Amino acid sequence: MKHAFASEKRIFAFDLDGTITVQETLPVLARELDLSDEMEQLTRLTLEGKIDFEASFRMRYRLLREIPLQKIRQIMEEVPMDERIAGFIRKHAEECAIVTGNLDVWVQPLIGKLGCMSYSSTSRLDANGELQLEAVLDKAETIRRMKVQGYHVIAIGDSVNDIPMFREADAAIAYGGVHPLVDRVVEISDYAVENGEALCRLLEGLGNGGEHARNLGRQDS
Repeated sequence: MKHAFASEKRIFAFDLDGTITVQETLPVLARELDLSDEMEQLTRLTLEGKIDFEASFRMRYRLLREIPLQKIRQIMEEVPMDERIAGFIRKHAEECAIVTGNLDVWVQPLIGKLGCMSYSSTSRLDANGELQLEAVLDKAETIRRMKVQGYHVIAIGDSVNDIPMFREADAAIAYGGVHPLVDRVVEISDYAVENGEALCRLLEGLGNGGEHARNLGRQDS
């Protein structure tokens, strides 16, 4: 059975943390090392755009690298997702992609539950078999590559870190289901929604030609 929007080469590009997951994952991991306060502060400053994402992620990676990868995957397996949004992605997996600055091997348990394409920061094993951060994802460049491939890109995200992705996308949706909507993000968005149910209605509307989505207006709570 074809999806309602399979006739166009369209892709929904989702941020992961705080958009699909109902909490930020790195502070959850930091509890394993009793570093919750440090990680919460770094994450908050990053979400607010007060620290550059790449610099922040490298700092947060250094805090978490001592946790064994198997333990990280066990913790990530238990991170809750908004099941309405996850259900939409699973239903339309061929038209969805996760675009996250989080690390590939850390988020794999979550991506595996969604069954769609994913783009993330990358890692490698060094000569001693230790995990090393190889490259931090550039969300804007990822969206540009999608567009070169002929996709009409609809980006969904929740924080200042998603602004570069929004600027490159054909349409942008600011999501406030976990964190409050951010004025700077809303200002450059085509739509803003405040819960998973409203987001899924909007996405289905966009997938069905956009008429219903236009009727939803800029704000839909």
